[in-house]
Amino acid sequence: MSTTIGKKKVHAKGSAREEKYIDLGEMGYEDESLIQHKGSTIKIAEIYRYEDMKNLTKYLYDGHTIIIDYSSIANDELAMTRITNELKSIADDTNGDVAGIGHNLLLATSNGIRVDRNKIRGSY
Repeated sequence: MSTTIGKKKVHAKGSAREEKYIDLGEMGYEDESLIQHKGSTIKIAEIYRYEDMKNLTKYLYDGHTIIIDYSSIANDELAMTRITNELKSIADDTNGDVAGIGHNLLLATSNGIRVDRNKIRGSY
């Protein structure tokens, strides 16, 4: 309870002070679809032949990220060309990205996730 005395506002003793908190979970943003990746996981896969791509594409279209080990077909230039072209096409469809991340490893993403090609290096 408050009373005005002259130009001063006096609060009665024992009145609760109201504090406002912002619930960040209730806030919405225009680009929320790029931020929110509910149900997305990072999957690990191995490819032994081009036909194995059929099993992987559904995961990318569902919004997951896949680390692909292609060691067993690394020397098959035709299969590797077909696989990388397929992954690039899916990345275009899903607003994703594809990058080599190590010896015989590819990273394929979707849902606006980009791969930063700059390495974070430790100190010597």
